[in-house]
Amino acid sequence: MRTIIYAITILAISLWGCKNQTSQDKHTHSATETHAGHDHEGHDHSHEGHDHEHEGHDHEHEGHDHEHETGEEHAGHSHESEETKHSDEIIFPKAQAAKTTFEVREIQPASFNQVVKTTGQVLAAPGDEAVIVATSNGVVSFSSNKLTEGTKVQKGQSLFQISSKDIAEGDYYTKVKATYEAAKASYDRAEALVKDKIISQKEFESIKLEFENAKTAYDAVSNNKTAKGVSVNAPINGHMKNILVKEGEYITVGQPIATVSQNQRLVLRAEVSQRYYNAMQSVKSANFKTPYDNKVYSLEDLNGRLLSFGKTSNENSFFIPVSFEFDNKGEVIPGSFVEVYLISAPIENTLSIPVSALTNEMGIHYVYVQIDEEGYRKQEVALGANNGKEVQIIKGLHPGDRVVTKGAYQVKMASASGAIPHGHSHEH
Repeated sequence: MRTIIYAITILAISLWGCKNQTSQDKHTHSATETHAGHDHEGHDHSHEGHDHEHEGHDHEHEGHDHEHETGEEHAGHSHESEETKHSDEIIFPKAQAAKTTFEVREIQPASFNQVVKTTGQVLAAPGDEAVIVATSNGVVSFSSNKLTEGTKVQKGQSLFQISSKDIAEGDYYTKVKATYEAAKASYDRAEALVKDKIISQKEFESIKLEFENAKTAYDAVSNNKTAKGVSVNAPINGHMKNILVKEGEYITVGQPIATVSQNQRLVLRAEVSQRYYNAMQSVKSANFKTPYDNKVYSLEDLNGRLLSFGKTSNENSFFIPVSFEFDNKGEVIPGSFVEVYLISAPIENTLSIPVSALTNEMGIHYVYVQIDEEGYRKQEVALGANNGKEVQIIKGLHPGDRVVTKGAYQVKMASASGAIPHGHSHEH
C-alpha cells in the first residue's frame, strides 16, 4: 500500500514538474519572442532614426550646396570683388551727356606729323593795303563820328575833311586855285606868242610845265572840295586798319592819315630757332592760334601756301623767318601776334587725339576712356607732338580705346561724386 502511495506521489511530482517546465518554457519562449520582437522593432526604429539622421545630414549637405551656390557669403564676396574691379569707374548718364556738347571717338593708329612750335605775326599781304595821305595842308576832321579802326569803308567814300580857312598861311584851296588860274593865263598867252615866235619853244615848254603842275594840284583838291574843306576819300574797298591822326590835328600835304586794308590775303610770318633749321626742309603748312578767340586755324583750310623760309638769319637775331600766305575770311586781325605750329615730316602708325580731350591736373595730363554705356575711366597719358588741334599720345592709350573728345570737363566734374550708383550694371 505504501508502495502504491509512494508511486502515485512520485508520478504526481513528475507531472507537476513537467507542467511547470512547460510553463517555464512557454514563458521563456514568450519572453524570447517578446525580447526578440522588441529588439527588432527597436533596431528598426534605430535604423529609421539613423535614416532620419542621414536624411538630416543630406539636408544639411544640400543646405551646404545651396549656400555654396547662392549663399550670401559667396554673393557678397563676388559683389565686393566686382566693386573693387570698378572702384575707379565714373558714371556719366546718357541723359546728362545729351544736354552738353559730348562726343566719344574710337582711336586707331594713323599718320601724324612732327611739329615745330614757335611764335609769329599775321601781316597784310602786299597789294591788299592802301595808305591814305593828306591832299592839302590844314586841320583834319573826321567825316563821321563813327569812323574808327575796323570800320568797313567803300572806295570813294569820304573819310576826312581838311580845312585851312582859319590858319595864318591862308586857305589852301584858295591858294591852289589862284596858282592854277595864273598858270593857265600864262600858258594861254605863251601859246599865242610861241606861234608868232615871240618866245622860244624852250620858254613855252617851261610855262606849259608850270601850268600842268598847277592843274594837277588844283584837280586834286577841286574834285573833293566841300563846304568843310577838302575831302579825303577811301582809295579801295576794305576796312580801317589804323588811323594815324587825331581830330583837329594840323597836317601837311603827303602826310599819312590812315591805312585801309582789304584783308583778302594775309601773310603769316613765323620766327623759328636756328636749331630747327633741318626740319624746315620738310615744312609745307602750319596751324596758328590767335590770342583774342583762342581758336586754332589751319592754313590748309584757308587756301594757304608756303612763300619762303630764310636761308640765313639776321646778324642780330637767332631766328629764321618762315612766311605763308592765306585767305582771310574776316576772322583774323592783321598785325596780331599768334602761336604757330609748323607742320613738318610725317610720323606713321601713331595714336593721336584732339586737344579738347585733354584735362590737366598739376601738370599731368589725363583723358577719359569709355568702359561701358555710361561708365568712364580716368587715364593718365604721355604726350608727344602737338599741332594745336591734335596731339600725339606716346603712352597711356591703346588702339580701339573709346576716348571722350568733347565734354571731358563735364566727365571730370561727374567724377567728384566718387561713387557708382546702386543698380548700375557693368556692361562691357
